[in-house]
Formats: sequence, C-alpha cells, structure tokens
Amino acid sequence: MSDKHLSSQFDADLNLLCAKVLEMGRFVEMQVVTAMRSLNDLNAEAAAQVIRNEQQLNAMEIEIDQACCYTIARRQPAARDLRLLMAISKMIPNLERAGDEAEKIATSTQRIIANGARMINYSEIKLAGEMAVTILRRALDAFAQFDPLAAAQIVRDDRALDEEFRAFVRKLITYMMEDPRTISVGLDYLSIAKAIERIGDHATNLAEFIIYIVKGTDVRHVPPDQLEREVLT
Repeated sequence: MSDKHLSSQFDADLNLLCAKVLEMGRFVEMQVVTAMRSLNDLNAEAAAQVIRNEQQLNAMEIEIDQACCYTIARRQPAARDLRLLMAISKMIPNLERAGDEAEKIATSTQRIIANGARMINYSEIKLAGEMAVTILRRALDAFAQFDPLAAAQIVRDDRALDEEFRAFVRKLITYMMEDPRTISVGLDYLSIAKAIERIGDHATNLAEFIIYIVKGTDVRHVPPDQLEREVLT
C-alpha cells in the first residue's frame, strides 16, 4: 500500500478501494471459472448463472468508479496515491470487460447445448481457459501485493495463451472445411476461444497498471522481453 498519511481516514479510504477492486476481481475470476465449467460439462444452469451475475458485476464497477472520483475530489492526492487511484479507474473497466467475456462464453455454450451439443475436439480451448484463469488470478495477487516483477511476468506469459488461441483457430478451420456440418457449432467455439484470449488481454492490462502504480512508468507499449528490465531499474 502507499505510505502513511497524516489522515488515517485517507489510508482507510485507499485500503477499502483496493479491497473492493480485489473483491470485484475475484468475482470475475469466479465468473470465468463457472463459464468454463458450463462449457466443459455442457451445463446449461452454470451458463445461466454466469449470465445472471453480470448485473452484479456492473454494479461493482459503478460503485468503485464513483468511490475513486469522490476520493480524488476530496483528498486531491499526489504522487503514488494519485497513480493508484488513476490506475484503479482504468483497471475496473478491464475487469468488467473480462466479465463480459465470461458472459459471452456462457451464451455461446447455451447455443451449443440448444443445437444438440455437437462436440469438437477442443483440448486447446480447455487449456486456454485454464491459462486465462491462472493469469487473471496472478494479476489479482500481484495487485494485492503491489508486486511489479510478478506483473511483468504475467505480460510475458500471456503470449502462451495467444499461441493456444491460434492453434485452436487453425484446428477449427480444418474441422469446418472437412465437415460443413460443424460450421455452426464451430463459430460458437470460435467466439468462446476469442473471449478467452480477451480475458488474458484484460489480465495483462491489469498487470501493466500495477507496474505503473509502483514504478510510475507507463509500460503499455514496452515489448514483453524488455519489461522485466524496466521493472528492475
């Protein structure tokens, strides 16, 4: 957390905001896990649960955003405190959008079930889902600990998730070319794969904001191979 202030209430406000971000992040993580379970088990109720929870996630985003604006206006923070608040204001839309991607996975799963659940060998997409959950969890842990090195490693590791996505797309195109009957369900699986990739992208964005909070450096356009060096300087 930031250095102690003359106002203990300011410290309390910042701690509460960070706690709310983590609460929202864990909720998003749960949404992604449930969405992937709905796909793996072809569980319509799990998919419906993800969709029902979306409004709660939207409410969390609004609450945290309003708290950020209130704190900035009332406390007029500077230096790291201002960076923290500005970063949080950008992190929560990424969390909300990751939640949107979980909803897309659930919606596509519902269509797959409704259309007779024609199966495709999708080992890459299952692995990619597990990787996306892990990256998101690591990003939240890095935020909880304000660990820029762990955040830099997340940005680097996201490339493996991108490769799983590309491998699945190549396989999916082959399936659809060989058997036109798989085109409809294949498009749903493609939508799911893209949603998983985007979850990884949003987790990577979180990691970049963590580095900004701690180091004061905008690393959004720094190549992943150079990122750890930037953090260590």
